Amino acid sequence: MSDLKVLIVDDEQRITEKLKYHLERRNFSIFCANTPNEGFQLLAQEQPGILLLDVMLPGMNGLDMLKKVKADYPQMEVIMISGYGDMDMVIQAMRQGASDFIRKPFQIMDIQLAIERTSKYLQLQSRLEVAENRGSLVSRELESMIEKDFVGESPQIKKVLRMALKAAEDREVNVLVTGENGTGKEIISRIIHYGSPRKGEVFAPVNSSAIPETLLESEFFGHVKGAFTDAREEKKGYFELANNGTLFLDEIADMPFALQAKLLRAIEEGKIKRVGSNREIPVDVRIISATNKNIEKLIGENKFRIDLFHRINTIEIHIPPLRQRPVDIKPLVEHFVAQIARKKGKVEPAISDSLLAKLEKYHFPGNVRELRNMVERAMILSENDTLQPEDFPLRGEGCKPVVEVATGNNGFNLDNHEKQLVEGALKQCNMNQTQAAVLLGISRDAMKRKVKKYGVEIVKDLH
Repeated sequence: MSDLKVLIVDDEQRITEKLKYHLERRNFSIFCANTPNEGFQLLAQEQPGILLLDVMLPGMNGLDMLKKVKADYPQMEVIMISGYGDMDMVIQAMRQGASDFIRKPFQIMDIQLAIERTSKYLQLQSRLEVAENRGSLVSRELESMIEKDFVGESPQIKKVLRMALKAAEDREVNVLVTGENGTGKEIISRIIHYGSPRKGEVFAPVNSSAIPETLLESEFFGHVKGAFTDAREEKKGYFELANNGTLFLDEIADMPFALQAKLLRAIEEGKIKRVGSNREIPVDVRIISATNKNIEKLIGENKFRIDLFHRINTIEIHIPPLRQRPVDIKPLVEHFVAQIARKKGKVEPAISDSLLAKLEKYHFPGNVRELRNMVERAMILSENDTLQPEDFPLRGEGCKPVVEVATGNNGFNLDNHEKQLVEGALKQCNMNQTQAAVLLGISRDAMKRKVKKYGVEIVKDLH
């Protein structure tokens, strides 16, 4: 109880001093004000948990102050005090958010009991929030906005979140989010948007590699009617649709070089032109980009503009792969088990220590997304009330690791080692090129090119 701050706002100094004296003896932290202005200053400075508020105040009616307090501090618990109160005033105060109402003259015990009733409520609310937020690194409110979950206990992932929330505070700064597939780059991007002053505006996700190159400019900047053969009507592009909000450019490294210059100009000037029009349209958009590729390497290969790179990564946030933070596996598994059980209407199974030990040794090429799929599969197929290691078959289990396959007498010949890595990954995955690509951390198309380059024969083991 000693940590609970109480602010008393009453125009009678005699009353505030008397309450302060008696309540401090009961281990409350008491602050007093005799005018609304003093009260608002102390509210901002001290952030009390409870406000004792007199109805009759100089310069502002207590009910008007209550309305403003609940607008500025919606979680504030307010106990109203009045010597002139009737039932209409009580009802009005309750409708405006007061949690209790005490009439003058009162006994100190009346005030103490009202505070204790409210403080018990505050403690219960605090415990509920702690329980519901356990494991999750973001608040329930923010999590509900992003419609995703961000769970972990490792120092690495907490650092990522701190950077994201810090970046969110500045509504203008552009952010580049890097990391392997499945690490949660879009989730972090949504956290930045919904934790920022732009949270009430549009978050527009765009996959830069999924749009046909012939339509890219039209999709980003829009077009006017008749701009090209199929332009039968006027259309807004992503920049206009995301105006005042956030444009999330996923797979930014795959954006065609020709479009990069136009994107750079739009970001620098804050203006765009629709295809087929000379009219400039002002836009106010925060850019958050994401990639799993090394952009600096692409710059060296003249595949990505260095000036665009500097413009989009005022702040760069790198999300480490799951294999580098095994401490996050337990809270993630617990979270996914609870989430999937709730979604499917199942009883939540226990999680064996041996299963967690097994998962902590796995390299997770698909990262958090792969772990969630594993948990969902196990909960569908398992018939036990406890998840065991055998419920989670892992890729390459019982086989030599790929890195071992690549060792031998080839010295430092890169092609020879790469060929052996490709062959080893395919063998571990029974020649499934998609799974082998995930194992090697490359795309399926890249895998097909390497199979063709090295003449690897695809022969599946049918036994």
